[in-house]
Amino acid sequence: MYTNNAPVTNQTETGTSSDTEEETADTEQDNNDERSNEGDVSTKPTMTRRTGDTEVAITQVEDEFNSTSAKVIDEQIGCPECGGDTVASADSPETICSACGLVITEDEIDRGPEWRGFNAKERNQKSRVGAPTTALMHDKGLSTNIGWQNKDAYGQSVSAEKRRKLKRLRTWNERIRTQDSKDRNLKHALGEIDRMSSALGIHETTRETASMIYRRALDADLLPGRSIEGVATAVLYAASRIDGVARSIDELASVSRVPALEIKRTYRYIIRELDLQIPPTNPIEYIGRFASAIECNDETERRARALTQQATEKGVHSGKHPVGIAASALYAAGQLCNDRLTQSEISNAADVSEVTIRNRYREILEAAEEVTSP
Repeated sequence: MYTNNAPVTNQTETGTSSDTEEETADTEQDNNDERSNEGDVSTKPTMTRRTGDTEVAITQVEDEFNSTSAKVIDEQIGCPECGGDTVASADSPETICSACGLVITEDEIDRGPEWRGFNAKERNQKSRVGAPTTALMHDKGLSTNIGWQNKDAYGQSVSAEKRRKLKRLRTWNERIRTQDSKDRNLKHALGEIDRMSSALGIHETTRETASMIYRRALDADLLPGRSIEGVATAVLYAASRIDGVARSIDELASVSRVPALEIKRTYRYIIRELDLQIPPTNPIEYIGRFASAIECNDETERRARALTQQATEKGVHSGKHPVGIAASALYAAGQLCNDRLTQSEISNAADVSEVTIRNRYREILEAAEEVTSP
């Protein structure tokens, strides 16, 4: 019994040992092939798996010409010939070397428009995209507007039936654009900001700042109990001070539908609740506008700016209206430069009383003497 089983056991062990030796030889052969193919870009890194107690190496080879070529091109920083800088041509889908002129890539995808425009007018006419998003519109300009002209694409007048249809479409378009009371509130307020900014000559950047402040106030639920016009005027005044645009509350009240007292109250409430950091108004910001209004010469304007700067350094402007300081500095500069400026015309241009100009200009001259005196 022992004699019959012994050869079987030895045969099994011999077979297992033989299989293990064959698998080990295959593994060494695969490793040799892997080392020989290290320079081939189409060979992936070696992957292994375990079968029983033997670790078998498997080399996975695929065709990766396109991906490898793209990687090589992306890693190239300069020209492969001379090492110069590469330039992408705007007129042709080619990437060339700026030093030797070698064409590195060609037939690239042109992601620009299919039309050509030789001036700004042609580009605007051929462009089929809309305007960029803006905070000056309640929907940020993402909705569609139906024009007021009753004409077709060829400029021809449409029939009466189509005019009635277009009118009905415009009505429904306006209703859809403002879906709730918040949108209607925002639309009305932004319209007021745009109207007052146009009357005062305030640029678009300050209008967008005012629009963003109003949106914050609307999101913070600060409008109940206050008029839309009052809040719109207050945020416009705050935006003008943040952007350094010289506009007084009296000027805003002249174009607003609410009195100056309500504007001041709403302004203080808005900056307190939103924690806005409003810088103090510099009187120099009013000098240029007042000088243009009274048509004084350049020397007088430069002297007025210098006097205002000196008065600011001495603290004369502390607790006083900046408009009065600017008007008084212009009058004092006119006296020093022999420019015949009257208190009456400066008072009309700056909207301050003549008494304020007489009182302030003496203080400005005294401050200038203290600064210039040794």
